[in-house]
Amino acid sequence: MRMMSEPLGAPSPRMLAVAAGGGSAALLAGALFFQALGFAPCELCILQRWPHAAAAVLAVAIAALGFRRALAALGLIAALLAVAFAAYHTGVEQGWWAGPAACSGGLGDLGAVSTEELLSRIRGAQVVRCDQPAWVFLGLSMAAWNAILSALLAGLWALSLRRSAR
Repeated sequence: MRMMSEPLGAPSPRMLAVAAGGGSAALLAGALFFQALGFAPCELCILQRWPHAAAAVLAVAIAALGFRRALAALGLIAALLAVAFAAYHTGVEQGWWAGPAACSGGLGDLGAVSTEELLSRIRGAQVVRCDQPAWVFLGLSMAAWNAILSALLAGLWALSLRRSAR
């Protein structure tokens, strides 16, 4: 039954959840497109993809099974994790905090290692850096855009839950 405060034709909770998961799938496709163009992902870029993959799978489940609050709640959690990972990555890029040593240029305490150990660390160091944006649009890196878009998708998941509670 339509609530009086809801406009006629307002999206159902199921439609909102599927749209949110579809947005995650689109962000994943965009990441793969950039990768195909030669923008190799860093360790944090890869980490940001997992919550989107989970949200997309949850949306497929909701599309197939119908709206389930538990699935939508998991979708919201996945979207919030995507926001958190992307915001963390943005902070690493901006120098607000340190990133993982494996992709932010850190080699640990250089005074406490032998020459052989140092050479081993250098050879094993990842080439793709997490603290240097590979691409910037309108002053924002891919990680920053991911944080913004993921927050919007989290809003859709939350709205689907809110609508289902009525």
